[in-house]
Amino acid sequence: MKRREFLRNAALVAATSSISTPLLAKDLEEKASSHSPSGENDGERLPLIDSEPVLQNYAATSMGIAFSVTDWANGYVIYGEKPDLSDGKKVWCGGFRMTAMDNEVIQVRLTGLNPYTLYYYKIGADRIEYKDGYHIRITGNEEKPQIYTFRTAGEWAKGHFCVINDTHASWKAINPTINKVMELQPSCVVWNGDACNTEETIEAQKRIFFKPEIDRKDFAATIPYLFCPGNHDVRGLANRHLERIWMYRQPEERQPRDWDLGRNFAVRMGDIALVGLDTAEDKMDTNPKFCNLFVSEPYRVAQREWLRDALKQPEIANAPYLVALCHIPLYDPRPEVNPGDLFPADVDDKHEGDFAEWQRTCSKLWGPLLDEAGCQLLITAHQHVYRLDLPNEEHRWMQIVGGGPNMTGKNEGHFPTVIDGEVKDGKLVVTIHNIYTGRVCGTVTFSNRRG
Repeated sequence: MKRREFLRNAALVAATSSISTPLLAKDLEEKASSHSPSGENDGERLPLIDSEPVLQNYAATSMGIAFSVTDWANGYVIYGEKPDLSDGKKVWCGGFRMTAMDNEVIQVRLTGLNPYTLYYYKIGADRIEYKDGYHIRITGNEEKPQIYTFRTAGEWAKGHFCVINDTHASWKAINPTINKVMELQPSCVVWNGDACNTEETIEAQKRIFFKPEIDRKDFAATIPYLFCPGNHDVRGLANRHLERIWMYRQPEERQPRDWDLGRNFAVRMGDIALVGLDTAEDKMDTNPKFCNLFVSEPYRVAQREWLRDALKQPEIANAPYLVALCHIPLYDPRPEVNPGDLFPADVDDKHEGDFAEWQRTCSKLWGPLLDEAGCQLLITAHQHVYRLDLPNEEHRWMQIVGGGPNMTGKNEGHFPTVIDGEVKDGKLVVTIHNIYTGRVCGTVTFSNRRG
């Protein structure tokens, strides 16, 4: 099944299974001013916390932890280095001045952590009855008894990552994909875009990131995730503010010039440096289809300056292995496919399709910097077909394109992948797992770029 056909069919299934009203600004205001504190459903009070925790934004000295709630709540995380949390510190959701009381998702940011350190944690929340600024009370507390663990990144961390992509809320594909990740137990997972389709409500987003229809509900409770957005992750009214579900990176990771680049990351993990970029929407900003709602072009240009500085950071520059990730490929060997810069509306007589199969603009902006820094591997997605592109005269990095969510086995290359990279005996070994067949479909080995 082709990428476009899959998305069309997925949309039809979603439309016939449930119809959700777009979350408009008016709806948000009404929701925020709601006086209902109960979280009741048919006379029964729902559990306040209704998901496992999700570890977000893997880093050396910070960690994001988020979870879903069913009512107005003031959430927190208790964490420490002792298994019984006898040294535990409580950190509330939000930042300075006030907490981030919410009735959908609680986000807690732990900062000041030590690199490559094992931490224990548990989650909890107070149920809040809020009538107005002077009439507030706690009507209950819910604290998950389970104690979870996570380990921070850093130069001494285990050099082992996995990449998943283009899951598109397809549970038949996601379930075995996550099972493979849990079997491999990497230090972190990169979700390389298009986790979503076109989500209009927070509830739909929560179903993807916090309450997926898979066996391992704890998929991100002990393995931290990094996130490179895809073009579908910004489509839909709710997805325009995905930060309410998946928090931005720490502002302290970037200089003030780059504070709006909340999805970019440069993380050292043992001998591996992982650099994440955001290729943004796959159509031109000038395409009338999206009514001037996207400004991807200046966003991509801004990332060039961020990338230039990120690659010079000592922990990134000195890493034996440099791996970059983004959703839309930065190269395609087929001259007929759309390169993403066909002004003004993504079509001409020389190329197929009306959307970018690859991103020539991003390749021109970022490719030379990656080459100069000695990037060995670029992992991309978007096309729903597994492919391996060797270095050539235009670029010295190898590109691996991850597969899509198709589980029929009808077309060559059309299957979900887990791309597994691990340093073994001083080499970076990248193994591509075909989730449909359960077999390995490719292996690539890289040598130390500094040796």
